[in-house]
Amino acid sequence: MDSAYLLRAENISKSFPGVKALDNVQLHVEKGKVHAVMGENGAGKSTLMKILIGMHAPDAGQIIYKEQPVTFKSVHDALKAGFSMIHQELLPFPELSVAENIFMGNEPTAAIPGWINRKKRNKDAQLLVDQLGLQINVTRRMKTLSIAEMQMVEIAKALSNNAEVVIMDEPTSAISDREANVLFDIIRDLKQRGIAVIYISHKMDEILKIADTISVMRDGKYIATRPVGAISKEALISMIVGRELNTIFEKRNIVPGEVALSVKGLAGLKFKDIDFFVRGGEILGIAGLMGAGRTEIVNAIFGLEKIYSGTIAVKGKPVIIRSPGDAIRHGIGLITEDRKSTGLVLSGTVKHNITLAALKNYCKGPFIEMQKERSIADQQIQRFAIKTPSANQVVNFLSGGNQQKVVLAKVLLNDPDIIILDEPTRGIDIGAKAEIYRLMNELAAKGKAIIMISSELPEVLGMSDRILVVRNGMIRAELTGAEATQEKIMQYAMT
Repeated sequence: MDSAYLLRAENISKSFPGVKALDNVQLHVEKGKVHAVMGENGAGKSTLMKILIGMHAPDAGQIIYKEQPVTFKSVHDALKAGFSMIHQELLPFPELSVAENIFMGNEPTAAIPGWINRKKRNKDAQLLVDQLGLQINVTRRMKTLSIAEMQMVEIAKALSNNAEVVIMDEPTSAISDREANVLFDIIRDLKQRGIAVIYISHKMDEILKIADTISVMRDGKYIATRPVGAISKEALISMIVGRELNTIFEKRNIVPGEVALSVKGLAGLKFKDIDFFVRGGEILGIAGLMGAGRTEIVNAIFGLEKIYSGTIAVKGKPVIIRSPGDAIRHGIGLITEDRKSTGLVLSGTVKHNITLAALKNYCKGPFIEMQKERSIADQQIQRFAIKTPSANQVVNFLSGGNQQKVVLAKVLLNDPDIIILDEPTRGIDIGAKAEIYRLMNELAAKGKAIIMISSELPEVLGMSDRILVVRNGMIRAELTGAEATQEKIMQYAMT
């Protein structure tokens, strides 16, 4: 056996009902190195990681760890062996404290058998949180934290296990650039200590910055492994999608129409003095740092948050929006930032999720017309290229990218004239991003007004006709697509 590798996954295969998730996949990971795993959503990355961490058993193949074949029958087995995983989708215990979440299942014990040493637990948790540069009291309940803070707590939890293999699945998807840089410093420290990091991300610049080696997967198959210094960004994209993407941002010749939505003097809990408009056929980008108030502004327009003062007008007519139902009736659609908690019913089928917001259109009296509902769902599945065995598949079993497509299919089924997309490509691969950008351009060409919030500046610059920069709950600048640069946006966002 090759002792250069701390971990080897050899010829791993795994099938689920109707889907072959992994087909003869391999992964060779060195001690003290960052090994990135890239691929489109549905490529099998997360399934492979779940096998490594003991959540799934492979149908075929073996895992060799420290030169010995190992079989993990549970996550607990993997944790004991020295594996830890930070999941893309957060899995906190919201009613428990930060310290309780960090040391769940691994609590320090007191002198009396069976008792938890709460003082030591809180002290150790605070040390870990401080190491991450977080200003959080570990006695706070998890439900009071932001998504970014919850993500950093998940990282602290992984570090608490003293793992020798740390798997990070999209660890920066919900954290700011500053927090990401703290994470990268921590990863460098882990490397110095000889810990292997398996790193999944769709952010190319991030991968090229932090990884030593990259493995690419596509459609459940292993494609290739390359040292970071031996592959260009263009070649990497081609390996991931199986084709060349000449340009991910297509240029549009826009002739904006009438003002579709305007807000004046809008104020809420985390924003104030918000004035802006968006016209039909236009893509309005909203940029700013995490916590700047971007999401709260669009949530208020959609009726998800209370408006203290100000007015909203749709096509020049003042409207009152107190709920999402009001917003939908006025032709507004919202793709939310967090698809798991606010975009989907995870236990529901693809069909039911797609038709949920427009269900009244497929009812006869109090009864759902099943055939009509199924036909519409199948059309949307085809239109958005959703990879699913059938319309009756439970949404929770789809990949993150396909879940996002279900959210898009649901919102656009109502054919809204004003479409708000909050982080529409978070956790989505390069090929799926290109699909969403094409869809946005198609919608704009049909005269739809589009508002897009994104933390990825190349995305904001590449897609937007105008850009608003939000800081501390206020609009600090409005830039045309032609005059905007990353430097200008960050200047307004930070100072």
